Amino acid sequence: MTVPGGKHLEVTLETQVESVNLAEEMCLRVAEAAGFGEDDCYRIGMSVREGVINAFHYGNQERPEKKIYLALDITAEKLIIHVLDEGIGFKLTDVPDPLAEENLLSTSGRGIFLMRAFMDEFDVVPGKTGGAEIVMSKKLPAGGDFNSNSETERGGASRREA
Repeated sequence: MTVPGGKHLEVTLETQVESVNLAEEMCLRVAEAAGFGEDDCYRIGMSVREGVINAFHYGNQERPEKKIYLALDITAEKLIIHVLDEGIGFKLTDVPDPLAEENLLSTSGRGIFLMRAFMDEFDVVPGKTGGAEIVMSKKLPAGGDFNSNSETERGGASRREA
């Protein structure tokens, strides 16, 4: 999928802990190239990290035969990130509110809370693999000129990571 007037990058990740750092690093490089500042890069990196951890742990249940799919799209307005697992999926309404008094000592729901707080848009939809697909985006900073950055001319690239 190529975004009209934008860039697209897809990576298939293995269901292993190392994929979390790999996904975060890749997204940080793209965010920096798109002109995001240090604070927004931190927020984007943390959101990707939480999304991939959820896909690894909850979605794929740490089963190495399953894959995690990460896609980034840059349009004229925003960076859109997709994290897709091969699990059974879930509904956002089923995730406990980490701020509710009865959940304050539980870690469940904190990753989704952070992704919602750090990104401009956040949703979970049924994935084409049957699992869950997290879709989140961050508006590009004013004056960002990603489309002229030749170092990141990898639109349409697809590679497989170990």
